Amino acid sequence: MLARALHVVAGVLWIGGVGFVTLALLPVLGRDRAQESWFTRFAAFERRFAWIARIMVLVAGGSGFYLIVALDAWDRFGSASYWWMHAMVIVWAIFTLFLFVLEPLVFERVQARIAKASPSRAHRLITRLHWVLLALSLIAVFGAVAGSHGGFL
Repeated sequence: MLARALHVVAGVLWIGGVGFVTLALLPVLGRDRAQESWFTRFAAFERRFAWIARIMVLVAGGSGFYLIVALDAWDRFGSASYWWMHAMVIVWAIFTLFLFVLEPLVFERVQARIAKASPSRAHRLITRLHWVLLALSLIAVFGAVAGSHGGFL
């Protein structure tokens, strides 16, 4: 019960944060996208949230792995009916790669350079990336909720 609760809470905070950035923060900052200042504000917010997201991704991954082992659910990965488990692992892996490798080592510098050269282009790229990540996340969440309650797509 505790592992499931931690798994859900971690997902809510992590994916909810991605939703907030995609649906609220980026559109508000987009009003100033022709100015480099939007990126400074975005980067400050993102640095703060990145640590929350990193912790939640670790909690979600750890609790998810624990649940697979404790429930001996490895066989589900061999069934198309449990596609949502694959989706959760793929989304988790993408975010883990982004949050722990790409963002700190590559994206921070690349985004800053693009934002300096073309603030509106940087906003478009960052917004598109967040929309893709949010869409993938919501597909996984939808599938997981439906699938864990007997629904199969």
